[in-house]
Amino acid sequence: MTEVPSNIEDLKRKSNNKTNWRDRLDSVNELKGYDCRQSRAIIKVLALHDPVYKVMEAAFSAAQAFGLTKKGKPLYLRKKKTGNLDEGIDKILVRIRDSFKGQFSVQDFKEKFKVMYPKTYDTYEGEMGDTFEKWIENSLLSLPRRA
Repeated sequence: MTEVPSNIEDLKRKSNNKTNWRDRLDSVNELKGYDCRQSRAIIKVLALHDPVYKVMEAAFSAAQAFGLTKKGKPLYLRKKKTGNLDEGIDKILVRIRDSFKGQFSVQDFKEKFKVMYPKTYDTYEGEMGDTFEKWIENSLLSLPRRA
């Protein structure tokens, strides 16, 4: 369809929500049905810059279907990042661990992580998928000891 979706403002808001990759993926899946200027712009930004590869991949395939280009050249899907997705993740994890007074569970840690660093949490949770909790457990074991 070449018309503008009636809920375009809601879709813009969802696509800009950096704390929920599922919202961004939903907005891409809905926007790819509309071939208008606004949906093309949103899809292009997500295809080039989204931190979660699943969202970037979906936006990239929608961008290819629309024939979008960047400065006259076709868009390319970058490689999936390996290793640490955030340069300072070890410091972030240490700060979260040190914010607890005594013992804590992995679930408590996840909740605190989500509250203190929502963008980083969303990126790792989206990239890791089912292995996210196991990654947290392994990361906690490998962090430097408290002073």
